[in-house]
Amino acid sequence: MKIRAEDLPPSFIRIDKEGNWHFKGNEMFRKDIVKLFYRNLKRDESGRYYIELDNDAASLEVEDTAYVVRAVYRFGSREEGNERIAVLLSDDTLEEIDCETLCIGRDNVLYCSVKPDRHPARFLRSSYYQIADLFDYDEARDSYFLSLNGRRFYIRTRDGA
Repeated sequence: MKIRAEDLPPSFIRIDKEGNWHFKGNEMFRKDIVKLFYRNLKRDESGRYYIELDNDAASLEVEDTAYVVRAVYRFGSREEGNERIAVLLSDDTLEEIDCETLCIGRDNVLYCSVKPDRHPARFLRSSYYQIADLFDYDEARDSYFLSLNGRRFYIRTRDGA
């Protein structure tokens, strides 16, 4: 049986657009609990989030995305052809991103996909500025792109933006 978050009881947990977790309106400061919730975070077929622990599950409210990008790192070298971009996420994991998933949403917010399940992740302002330093502009296409290993990754517009 597939779980639908809308059919689950509420957890009274909310993730705001800055990646902060709240319980009944109060910010959750215990990193160990937030990490536990991240490890048990699931998404249903409609994209809604819920937490599943042992034999219990409850829905949660996500203001924008469950994951946010806190920092951006560029690894490798252009000369060796092994450049890559990694991001530090709100669950304290560092992972390489697929630059084809970079997109601009409403209010010029930058997003990418993360995790094997391709969850959307919102770039915080500081991480946006970090990666924006790596962008170039193509006048002919009137579009920004990220160049890695001789390949251009154009920043597309996010669906619904």
